[in-house]
Amino acid sequence: MAPKQGKPRVSRNPELIRGIGKFSRSKMYHKRGLWAIKAKNGGVFPRHDPKPKAAAPAEKPPKFYPADDVKKPLVNKRKPKPTKLRASITPGTVLIILAGRFKGKRVVFLKQLPSGLLLVSGPFKINGVPLRRVNQSYVIGTSTKVDISGVNVDKFDDKYFAKEVERKKKKGENEFFESEKEEKKSLPQEKKDDQKSVDAPLIKAIEAVPDLRAYLGARFSLRAGMKPHELVF
Repeated sequence: MAPKQGKPRVSRNPELIRGIGKFSRSKMYHKRGLWAIKAKNGGVFPRHDPKPKAAAPAEKPPKFYPADDVKKPLVNKRKPKPTKLRASITPGTVLIILAGRFKGKRVVFLKQLPSGLLLVSGPFKINGVPLRRVNQSYVIGTSTKVDISGVNVDKFDDKYFAKEVERKKKKGENEFFESEKEEKKSLPQEKKDDQKSVDAPLIKAIEAVPDLRAYLGARFSLRAGMKPHELVF
């Protein structure tokens, strides 16, 4: 697209030759209306008060400065905007995960969290996908939907998925050379119960639709001869 061309600037006093205008100084005085401004202000041109100067700092600047440049953090004035959800993704929509540990798995979308991530579940009993957060950039929305009216997901937010930070213990001289077996971290019983409470009504709604359980349990993949741009999800 060609840039818009503005109107050419036309001088009120065009030059006959370089440095000599068409009108005299007194003619331009009347032409520009300066006489009216002067008459309006009692025969004197208006003067604006100068801006007040900033007050000088009370403390004297230091005589010595650090040898290296000290970086000052920039003030971040950016306000995060809520992530807009795609029109094809609505509560109950079956999504296909495109990346990560569960790549190719089909999951059920439950709700969008305040961070913009999607809360999804497999359910875990059908395809092994637990309650987790997924970025909508890495999913494909399908036309298949599941009734999730009986599923309560009010308690789930971004804090629910936050990891607990554990402080590392300092090892002594004896413990440093001894190889300690690290215990595997087990999932808290509370999260296991939350998974069951969400999956129970979800599985009930899935089993009410024929072949939907097998559809969710199957992994999506592309085979030879398949054209992704012609697929209808």
